[in-house]
Amino acid sequence: MKLISWNVNGIRAVHNKGIFLPFIAKEKPDVLCLQETKAMQGQAEIDLKEYEEYWNSAVKKGYSGTAIFVKTKINKEGVKKNPVINVLYGLPEKLCKKYKLSGDRYGDPNREGRVIAVELDDFYVVTSYTPNAKPDLSRLQLRHKQWDPAFLEYMQELEKKKPVLFCGDLNVAHTFDDLANPEANIGDHGFTDEEREGIDKIIAAGYIDSFRHVTPKGKGHYTWWSVWSNARARNVGWRIDYWFVSKKLLKRLKSASILSKVMGSDHCPVVLELR
Repeated sequence: MKLISWNVNGIRAVHNKGIFLPFIAKEKPDVLCLQETKAMQGQAEIDLKEYEEYWNSAVKKGYSGTAIFVKTKINKEGVKKNPVINVLYGLPEKLCKKYKLSGDRYGDPNREGRVIAVELDDFYVVTSYTPNAKPDLSRLQLRHKQWDPAFLEYMQELEKKKPVLFCGDLNVAHTFDDLANPEANIGDHGFTDEEREGIDKIIAAGYIDSFRHVTPKGKGHYTWWSVWSNARARNVGWRIDYWFVSKKLLKRLKSASILSKVMGSDHCPVVLELR
């Protein structure tokens, strides 16, 4: 089973470049998770007959948004079967109230289409587009004290029912190996102690960073590059896109990889394969 996560930075832009559909045709993911779709369902004019599409779009048009595409199965009678049992949009309201996640001066992050989950037979698949702390760190408080703990508690609630796989643009490089110039970026958004602590807590809760499980050490493995200074060609990047795996599913982990050569966005896709 192949699962792919990709921050497309605007699905219409990637599609109009002639990249999106050939990418799906080549990779044939069973589950495709998207972040920063910047669109409502139907706006991109894509036709994927083999997939069921689930979108959580931001209230604000052309902003944020997530989606999950799940490949349908054909049974012995030749009838198309949707493997999705249930779909959950956003963070649960009780967690939003518990963590006072009503928003900051930027708005309510739970109205920005940042989370979507699908329940399959064996597990949940969740994708997240985590709020950016902002260059002036004006959203760091919301990220650290409200969003990160609310999201983790949500994963733990789902875990009580079935194991969880979650992915997405988490907008943080976890370790010094996960960005090209760590010393120069200490304390900057995406590499603050507070943001990195969020990943520490995810791992402490029993979730495995799949890429670092397969490739424990080493620099040069990045998923996002600035559009400035020819950063991508020089591979001066950050690894901020992840697949986390429940310990209950670790024995099924076959591979975890980064498709750094796939263009179309300032992020590249990350892949998880299960036995």
